[in-house]
Order: sequence, then C-alpha cells, then structure tokens
Amino acid sequence: MKRTILPLILLMVLISSCAKRNLTYFSDIESNSDFSMKVDEISEVKIKPYDRLRITVNSPSAESNLLFNRGVVTENIETVNGLESRPDTGDQNVYLVNRDGTIEFPILGQIKLGGLNLEEAREEMKFLLKSHVKEPSVNLMINNFRVTVIGEVNRPSNFLVGSERINIFEALGLAGDLTPYGKRENVLVMREVDGVRNVYRVNLNKKDVLNSPYYYLEQNDIVYVEPDGQKIKDTKNNTTLITVISVASSVLVAVIFNYQNLFN
Repeated sequence: MKRTILPLILLMVLISSCAKRNLTYFSDIESNSDFSMKVDEISEVKIKPYDRLRITVNSPSAESNLLFNRGVVTENIETVNGLESRPDTGDQNVYLVNRDGTIEFPILGQIKLGGLNLEEAREEMKFLLKSHVKEPSVNLMINNFRVTVIGEVNRPSNFLVGSERINIFEALGLAGDLTPYGKRENVLVMREVDGVRNVYRVNLNKKDVLNSPYYYLEQNDIVYVEPDGQKIKDTKNNTTLITVISVASSVLVAVIFNYQNLFN
C-alpha cells in the first residue's frame, strides 16, 4: 500500500509545482475576444561598426557594373516565376564596416554608413554613385544579421536571419519555443549600443510586449530565457541522486571485491 501511495504523492507535488508557471503568451488578453493595439513608430535596424554589408550595384552600363561589383556583371537579370534571379556573388560584394562606421568602396573610397538604416544607406549610395553611373540601383543588406537564443528553449543556437527584420517570437520559434521551465515573464534581451552592453527584460505573458522597443531584434542580439525555480531544484535533486548512486555503486563494488577476496 505504501509503495502505491508514495509515487502518487510525488506526482501530485510535481503537478502542483508546475501549475505555478504561466505557460500562456499574452495571458492578459481576454479569451474568446479580439485585440488590437496601436503600434508606435517601429525602430529601424541601424548599421553598426563591424557589420558586414552585401552591396551590389546595377545600372544600364555593363562596364560600370564591372567596376562596382568586383568583377561580377549584373546587367543580365533573369526572371523566374515572376522573381528576379541574379548570379551568386559569394563574398565578393561584402564590405566590413570599420570602427568609425565607414566602408571602403571601389571608386567612391570611404563612405560613412554607420548609424543609418538600410533604406538611408541605399539612398546615400545611390546619391554618391550618380556622379559616376547613370540610373544606378543599389541592393544593400546586412550579411551578418544573426541572433542568438539560449537558455530554456528546445533548440538553443545562433541563427542567421535572411530578412531585414525579425521579432522575438520568430526568434524563439527558430529555437523550438520555450520549455515548460522557461520564465516567459522575464526573458532577457542583450544588446550592444554605442559600445555599451545592455540587458533588457521582456514579459511575454503581457500584451504590452507587442509595443516594446525590444519586440523587434537587432543584429547580434542575444535572447536568454531563464530557468524557473523548479528547474533549478530538479537539477540539484538530480545531481544529488547521481552522487548517491555513484557512491553506492562504489561501495557495492568494494564490498563485492572484498567478499571475493575473503573466500578465495
């Protein structure tokens, strides 16, 4: 009878401890009701020192394209299923942003792009190119737009973002979502701004996160999901259990060894 009751008690304790964790995103939105929120001006991703920018220039002139694209001529653009298909340039058109926010670009020399968003950077490049190229168009994107998601998620990793924007829920989706032990009400976003490393806290249980300045992530952001107290407790218990089993195994081996020596 005691053997039957003990596992039942342990199960009830486990369930009661897990029930304290709110696993629902936006839990302050009433169930079975729609919700809308006016979004403040969305912050744009800015170009930072040590970013790697992929820049390609296209114009009616094949010679100009050759000059500005490091040997890659891009005037031959094929259309496949309504989408433009361009040659793969590898790393040939990738430029490192220096500490002072500048890049070294063919013919144009040093160009200050640090602190600009991507659209502003494209316009700045087009303006500078107009004195050398007729009707230039510029394709510019951040080639190192990565975010890192660690902690209580199912697939912690570093993720390369193929677009110009990713929000915190998309990043968590890439990481396989939070485990039941993850603190949804206290997710940390680590971000470097102007040489200063900052840590911000985001509550995924609240609808206010939709209007948070950290809803959209920036390049090289780190998202850390803290474990709750139950996970820490379970880890300590598991460590203690492993230690006990290890000691007991050693004692058992020693007893068996000595027993054999006594009777041999």
